[in-house]
This record gives sequence, structure tokens and C-alpha cells, in this order.
Amino acid sequence: MPVYGDVAGIDEVGRGPLAGPVVAAAVILDPHDPRLGTYRDSKRLSEARRLVLYRHLRRHAVGMAVAQASVEEIDRLNILEATMLAMRRAIDALPTCPARAVVDGNRCPALSMPVEAIVGGDGFVQEICAASIVAKVVRDRLMRQLDHRYPGYGLGGHKGYGTAAHLDALQRLGPSPIHRLSFAPVAKALAVEPRS
Repeated sequence: MPVYGDVAGIDEVGRGPLAGPVVAAAVILDPHDPRLGTYRDSKRLSEARRLVLYRHLRRHAVGMAVAQASVEEIDRLNILEATMLAMRRAIDALPTCPARAVVDGNRCPALSMPVEAIVGGDGFVQEICAASIVAKVVRDRLMRQLDHRYPGYGLGGHKGYGTAAHLDALQRLGPSPIHRLSFAPVAKALAVEPRS
């Protein structure tokens, strides 16, 4: 039986995309949260449902923080190390220090408290589910903003993932400043003269 209020759940969104930062969230749930037991992996929720739960968490979570690792950090460190960095930043930004942390996946960031990696944790561990929701809402919102700054790539729709439309735009326009140059499809596009 989980002890809510002293455990931070950590999850990330954006390891796979070709553009934009990787975003991590850390959430400490309130033991009296009326929605405990109902949080799910953000990928299994509609955008509208994620937004409802995100707003609920903003009001009811004991602690909630979001952090990111930039495209430059991803290219310099590699995506795994950049993800761990974003997770550490999210934990460090929490308003209260949890007794321990749980993270989705099979790797743990180096933290100042005990941390446990749980494969598939975003599907059943409530703290991780909540962090998944928060990270997804924040990153999707950021990618819609970046779509306005860097038009033509369709970032607001595919959120930077390597869809056929995104790859076509990369070939036509070349990479933007928020594309991950260390990712093979972007590096390949960089080697091709952009068509106007």
C-alpha cells in the first residue's frame, strides 16, 4: 500500500522526438486527493482528459515541478543523460523534499534520496502516472508555442516526432535551431541542401 505524501513520482516526455527539449515532471500526491487511484499513463488519456487531470493536480498535489533539458544538452550529453538531468532538475525544483522517489523505466537519476526504477510504472504507480500527465501537458503546450516560432514543420501536430510529414519538412527546410542534430534523421537532413 503506497504512502502518499512522501513519495515523488518522476516521468519524462520527449525522448524520441527529433525536435524540442526533453521534459520531466516530479509529483508528490496528497493522501486526501479524491482522484487517487484514477490516474493513468498520459498516453492512454485523451488530450482533454489530460488537461482536466493536470489542472486538478495543480490544485491538489503536495508538490509538482517540471524541468527540461535543452536541445543543446541533448546533443552534447546524449538523450539518456539529458533525460536524467531533466529528472534531477524536476526533483530539485519541488517545493518540499520527498522521502523517496519512483521513476518510470529501468534507469534511475542520481538523487539525494532513495529512488526506485519501475518498468511500466506509468501504467499503475499513481505518482508516476501523475508525473506522466504533467510532463505531457507541459511539453505539448511548449511544442505548440515552438510551432509558431518555427513554422513549416508541423511541430504543433506531431510534437517533434519523426512522422512522414516532419521528415518531409526537414528535407525541404533543413533543421531549425530546435532540431536535435545528434539524431540520425536530422543529421541526414543537414547533409542535404534544403529545397526552397
